[in-house]
Amino acid sequence: MNAIDLQDARPATGRSTAVRGAVLLLAGLAALSLCAALSLAAGSRPVPLGTVWHALVADDRSPDGLVVTGLRVPRTVIGLVVGAALGVAGAVAQGVTRNPLASPTTLGINAGAGFAVVTAIYALRLTHPAQYLWFAFAGAALATLAVLAIARRAGDLDPVRLALGGTVLAAVLTSWTSAVMLASHRTLDEARFWLAGSLAGRQTDILLPVLAPLAIGFVLAFVISPALNALALGDETAQALGVPVAKVRAAGGLAVVLLAASSVAVAGPLSFIGLAAPHLVRKLVGTDHRRLIPGCLIAGPLLLLAADVLGRVLLRPTELEVGIVTAFLGAPMLAVLARKVAR
Repeated sequence: MNAIDLQDARPATGRSTAVRGAVLLLAGLAALSLCAALSLAAGSRPVPLGTVWHALVADDRSPDGLVVTGLRVPRTVIGLVVGAALGVAGAVAQGVTRNPLASPTTLGINAGAGFAVVTAIYALRLTHPAQYLWFAFAGAALATLAVLAIARRAGDLDPVRLALGGTVLAAVLTSWTSAVMLASHRTLDEARFWLAGSLAGRQTDILLPVLAPLAIGFVLAFVISPALNALALGDETAQALGVPVAKVRAAGGLAVVLLAASSVAVAGPLSFIGLAAPHLVRKLVGTDHRRLIPGCLIAGPLLLLAADVLGRVLLRPTELEVGIVTAFLGAPMLAVLARKVAR
């Protein structure tokens, strides 16, 4: 093929890539819209989609309309926000650590936030999820620093130590959390629903305290996305390309903590989403973080809402908390990914 042929091929390739990206974006948005609609319609009291639409656009005071606007709209909005935060947090965590098994769960962030919140409930007699925020942040940050300290070897992060350190720390903190809960029935009653991870029973005002941390986390994730591509080549190569590795890693760690801790404070510890969303998007758009992170904004809430809907219909008229559903789905996926990484 001569130079003229190559020049003619480049625009076609660029156009095909743009078309594929647009198709994937529209398909993802359509799937997310469908899950959101099902989230508004499904439950112990099924509501027809026509009634859902009428409740959204009119002042519907019927029982079905009140169920949609009073209970399911806040639940769906929270699912969209928390899912997006967890998906992006997982993508940034995997990029910063160069570990495909990294996520808010495997890094011990969920366990650290959970331990701090349960301890605060026990010692300070907290009673509302809005009061958990700063304790969730503190626990998540300390757990992340501890895991990174364990994983660091010769100035670099060892992926094996990272996974093992996160697993060990999560096991220790989970055991301590259980001990605190067993020591106080009041703490057990207050914390067990939150620790299961759920979108139910919450109103959108619970998002107000976490809007600023979430915004900062999202902005940091998008700003460092080009640098994460260079970081994937190794620290020495990234430094040779002019990337300030230490600053990128610090900004990425802060983004993960802000996004994951906000999610935990709102909905409790949720596994699977931060691990699965980046892998799903990576299969579709490749490893470029400039596409991966925006894709996780769609894949994260898509997976979370789908798991929430599944939990509502499996044992109707009762329901499973979404945290239980994601744990059941996440455990086998983690095993499969671990086998691939080992190979």
